[in-house]
Amino acid sequence: MADTEEENVQRQIDEVEALTSIYGDEWCVIDEAERIFCITISDSSNKPTWTLCLQVILPPDYPVASPPLYQLNAPWLRGEDRLTLSNCLEEMYLQNLGENILYQWVEKIREFLVEKSQTSDPGPSLKSTSEETDVGDDCEVSTDELTESFKNSMIFGMNYSSGVEEIPPIVHGETISDRRSTFQAHLAPVVSPYQVKLILNKLYENKKIATATHNIYAYRIYIKERNSFIQDCEDDGETAAGKRMLHLMQILDARDVMVVVSRWYGGILLGPDRFKHINNCARNVLMEHNYCSTVEESSKQTSKSKKSSQRK
Repeated sequence: MADTEEENVQRQIDEVEALTSIYGDEWCVIDEAERIFCITISDSSNKPTWTLCLQVILPPDYPVASPPLYQLNAPWLRGEDRLTLSNCLEEMYLQNLGENILYQWVEKIREFLVEKSQTSDPGPSLKSTSEETDVGDDCEVSTDELTESFKNSMIFGMNYSSGVEEIPPIVHGETISDRRSTFQAHLAPVVSPYQVKLILNKLYENKKIATATHNIYAYRIYIKERNSFIQDCEDDGETAAGKRMLHLMQILDARDVMVVVSRWYGGILLGPDRFKHINNCARNVLMEHNYCSTVEESSKQTSKSKKSSQRK
């Protein structure tokens, strides 16, 4: 066992040194002790139009027994593009079990970006990924918050140790329509972050859902042993919508559940009303399937918290 651990450590050191030599300043160390790294990848060296940041955590048993945990970050990377690319990376790992894989991942992502540049419109604006932008929706976070968020969400990457997991049952909520925009929530129980990906893959098999303007999601998984939560959210281009939906789930104490809200944009701007509809869809489906406290219970809990704070 000790020999295997030493082998993993040495192979990781050799791989990082090689990547640093190949990519120079593009390869960045976020936290050397935690083995967290990132690299910015673009479609070309001259005036790139498509850019993506790959962040990875190298677990202690990589590369011999497990893959890197990873996260793909780009404002334009949504829906089917994200699933296509992540599936491709995971297939590459499975085809090269036990081997160092990061260089191949980086170059595969570069190929993906080159293909995007040749088959798509000019690269997307990095300032706006939604047809409706609210001034004041500031999503900036501190470096510590970003690193902590990254560590938590990395679990979303891959999980091969638990074997094949079944896709949880998915239920669909009632639609809400306003000025030609339509909103609908989809809910599924989740007990592991890997199931989140299974659910997204399953939902995108539905052409109607796959072609929605936005598929915003949030999930919360309760870890009883640590009395804590694994939780994350995704705006899918609808700025700050995922964060608001996750906050709603926190207020309602929703546990071991994922909610996806699809929005089909009808051509008329809704302003802040769109967030109200997204959260109402989420709330309704959570309440309908008993994944949260009742409104009355939530109000009582809020009142108790306020009284407790006043006494202090």
